[in-house]
Amino acid sequence: MQRLPALTSLLLTPLILLALPACGDDHGHEHSADASSSDSTHSDEDAAHATDGHEHNEVSLGTSTAGDMTVELAQGHGHVVPGGESQLVLKLPHNDQGATAVRAWLGTEDRTLSLVGLGEYAPSHDDYDVHVTAPDPLPSPLMWWFEIETPDGTKVLGSAAPLVE
Repeated sequence: MQRLPALTSLLLTPLILLALPACGDDHGHEHSADASSSDSTHSDEDAAHATDGHEHNEVSLGTSTAGDMTVELAQGHGHVVPGGESQLVLKLPHNDQGATAVRAWLGTEDRTLSLVGLGEYAPSHDDYDVHVTAPDPLPSPLMWWFEIETPDGTKVLGSAAPLVE
């Protein structure tokens, strides 16, 4: 019976090694060519920014209201295309250090045929980064919908018009 752990390790090691290259820097979107700054006061922030995978060509969508919050929004990964990956970045009006759950989807308020993404908190930017796949075909009217669930369980819903080709 002592051979089972050794056999398991022997079989899992090649699988783990094959999976590691998938975690590289080439993950479907562009990064800025110069992630460093000549200003030494920003070097820690730049290092965190470069390592959190958050640098995208984001375009501001302005602000939107959800409950009593005004949220800043930006869209990454270009224009929304049917079946393509899109990104919504949400900046809350307060710093909660990732304690809030943020979900977003493209489509209609009722989420029909939409894939809901869970936001990942980016401490270097104090915002939430949500990646979703757009429905194919795109519904009309198409909106970014986002749900913010605070640590006390309160949920609020907001929306914004996406950038579409």
